[in-house]
Amino acid sequence: MFQEGASAIQIAIFFALTGLIAVMTYLKVHGKGAGRESSSKEVFLAGGGLSWLFVAGSITLTNLSTEQLVGMNGNQMLLLAWWELSGFVGLMILAFVFVPIYYRNKCTTVTELLERRYKGGSIRTVISAMFLVGNILIYLPAALYSGSLFLQSLFGTEFSLLVYAAPMAIIAAAYTITGGLRAVAVMDTYSGIGLLAIALLVVFLALAAVNFDIFTGVPEFRTTMVGAIDSPIPFHTLFTGMIFIQIFYWSTNQNITQKAMAAPNVKEAQKGVFAAAAIRVLVIPAIVVIPGVVAFKLFGDVNDAAYGKLVAQVLPGWMSGAFAAMMAAAVIAHTSAILNSSVALYSMDFHEKFIAPIAKPWKVAAIASVVLTITSILMVPIFQNAESIINLLQQLNGLFSMPILSAFIAGLLFRNVDARAAIGGLVWGLGSYAVHNFILYVPNADFNGQTYYQHWGLPWLHYIDVMVIVLVTSVIVSLIVNRFAFGNRATFIFSAAGRDMRRAENAAIEAAG
Repeated sequence: MFQEGASAIQIAIFFALTGLIAVMTYLKVHGKGAGRESSSKEVFLAGGGLSWLFVAGSITLTNLSTEQLVGMNGNQMLLLAWWELSGFVGLMILAFVFVPIYYRNKCTTVTELLERRYKGGSIRTVISAMFLVGNILIYLPAALYSGSLFLQSLFGTEFSLLVYAAPMAIIAAAYTITGGLRAVAVMDTYSGIGLLAIALLVVFLALAAVNFDIFTGVPEFRTTMVGAIDSPIPFHTLFTGMIFIQIFYWSTNQNITQKAMAAPNVKEAQKGVFAAAAIRVLVIPAIVVIPGVVAFKLFGDVNDAAYGKLVAQVLPGWMSGAFAAMMAAAVIAHTSAILNSSVALYSMDFHEKFIAPIAKPWKVAAIASVVLTITSILMVPIFQNAESIINLLQQLNGLFSMPILSAFIAGLLFRNVDARAAIGGLVWGLGSYAVHNFILYVPNADFNGQTYYQHWGLPWLHYIDVMVIVLVTSVIVSLIVNRFAFGNRATFIFSAAGRDMRRAENAAIEAAG
């Protein structure tokens, strides 16, 4: 909380750094020699001109925002670091498997790849709609909510969260409207450097505040890395659904992959992904869990308010203003990145397909950005009732992630599959996940002061395990529907016939330029 005598200095630093990032971004994006092309590729892929540094910065900040810093530290246990550590696997799969595929197919959105892999384009529209719904109802408002909660905790004010959320959303929209993905990526990188530096300083100062001892006086379940069956991440789930969650998030999620598609070539994109993966392992785990455990030792169980309270306690007064600026910049960058991805999906998969060819992509992007900004602000109050923002996000994410990943797996591993069959698999996946997680999981135990939801019929079955079941059965349902409803025999790509089909497809892509 701001110290009374220094509040003017802190507020001045907050606005000065926020303005500095804006000026630096403007000069990089609109400075000497930087033109603004009127093309969809410029708006949504930065004209294919992002160097590896900005690819890495944008991928990192699109993922790392206050949902992680506030939400994961809000759990106040080391166990949550597994979400970040396992992300390394997803990034490696993005670099070695999906980046070459996206570039070979000249994709602007991940849904374009699906349209090329299936017989019929309906799968592209359906999955694009699912991404948009997820961004509008989950990711955009969650980013604004968690960022507003942090600033509220840090400043020690009683203002409504909307007082913080609305300005950040409007500034994020301004970046998207005026600079497209290029501005988003540059701002991501500049704010990310400052955010990571101060976040690491917070870790050091937090540990110093408890004499570098986070174990004494803290319950074991908060310091162990081996999750029990009733914990947020039971250890066995690292080998079941966790890996597929990471593949979906890092390799097939438009919000992330769009940044990897914006480099000049595959090698530059891969360098950016490798750099993001190194940050994911070496830096992110420490900053998203250690402060939360220290906050428990200092303040007790304070849930999602933990990070803001700790930062206000350990940082010098003037620096809390600097960190507030970096956090606000991270929220703005994260929000603008998701906003730009959402606008790309709407423009390429709906406006151009069902309304009219896009003659003025900047204008379409501006209108869509304004609409999405308004809806995201209005959704913020709904998240105030969540006990843990990060656990809520992961559970809601599963509703869409595994069904969507099943469409990618069926489309990439098999040929001669009808798009309508893949949609059948999607419907099955959505329904089965919803039944398991929202009907069969009931609150019948209390996990160390928090509500613990246990599967009604199979007490050991965690929602991360359910994701594997949903994924596998969705692919199977797609193939069954494809065979018996549409009369198509799917061909496995690693069979002799599949290899012939793959060679013919690659030849057609090369012939098309």
